[in-house]
Amino acid sequence: MIRFYILTAILCSVLSVQAQREVAYFASGCFWCVEAIFETVEGVIDAESGYCGGTVTNPTYSQICSGSTGHAEAVKVTFRSDRVTYEKLLEVFFNSHDPSTLNQQGPDKGTQYRSAIFFKEDSQRDLARQFILNLKRQELFTDITTTIEKMIKFYPAEKYHQDFVKNNPYHPYVMSVSKPRKLKFLKKLKNN
Repeated sequence: MIRFYILTAILCSVLSVQAQREVAYFASGCFWCVEAIFETVEGVIDAESGYCGGTVTNPTYSQICSGSTGHAEAVKVTFRSDRVTYEKLLEVFFNSHDPSTLNQQGPDKGTQYRSAIFFKEDSQRDLARQFILNLKRQELFTDITTTIEKMIKFYPAEKYHQDFVKNNPYHPYVMSVSKPRKLKFLKKLKNN
């Protein structure tokens, strides 16, 4: 009988955590950088690099880099909504890149590096629109080029892209772009 109660308690706990899991999709330049930033956020369970918003089924990295598929390098953020809100993730998104540069972040240029929010539900779209309106009212940016796009399909990037910053801390791109971007974000977060 005790075993039954313990198993029931464990099952309820697991179901509770699963019920609080939500997913958000963001693109703001190189997905290595974006993934590393979102993985620092408490309440984020996982950040996975991939591709969103294009016309090619199962695109490859080389296809994406051509800029001809319409995809953006994006990150699928799985989070616990009881620990971090979607609004907080929007704050992380806008505080971790420059949403005023069209199709560019740092040295990376092309539509695959655009600033975009891919929404799964109308509530995410509405929150993103409101967040952008608030930023415009505050006049923090001269212009905001971030697009809000309906999430159709997320394609996970090739395995070597996953956790790239963590797995390749001395890669030249990580040293010169990813780490400085992450440190700039963390400093900004600390000062807020």
